[in-house]
Amino acid sequence: MQERAKLVRFEGEILPHLDAAYNLARWLLRNDHDAEDVTQEACLRAYRFFEGFRGGNAKAWLLTVVRHACFDWLKQNRSQESMTSFDELVHTPDAVGSCNTPESLALQAANQRVLHAALAQLPIEFCEALILRELEGLSYKEISTVTDVPIGTVMSRLSRARNLLLDILSTHDQQEH
Repeated sequence: MQERAKLVRFEGEILPHLDAAYNLARWLLRNDHDAEDVTQEACLRAYRFFEGFRGGNAKAWLLTVVRHACFDWLKQNRSQESMTSFDELVHTPDAVGSCNTPESLALQAANQRVLHAALAQLPIEFCEALILRELEGLSYKEISTVTDVPIGTVMSRLSRARNLLLDILSTHDQQEH
């Protein structure tokens, strides 16, 4: 019965955050198939060590497990750098939004490709901080917990990531004109 209670608690507290777990893995690994595998492995790890979770922010706890699983995977597979980038338009049915004229769809697709390419150019610690803050909505404190760095480092990484992203996008924009 204790195992059943653990499963019910795990399903209630952790499983609602699977999308965020996959999203983080996808951005860190830059490959949707690898992200699926690592997210599954992270969920197994999370379940195995769920007794160690003492409550609090379940999303941050799960994202910490996912982050560690991603970096473990990268250490083991780094020599195989043939990663395919994730295409939000292909993998997210509602990513396009409410404008559905051919022109607006083409413009949105181009903008997303440019943004994804720019994010891919950021060092992983900067990309990770941006994803956790801007896409997952974590607070600075939660990002600090997930990444195991001081809050000041989180703020610095976010500032530098935003500046680098702006520089990359500005350079791209200048090249286009």
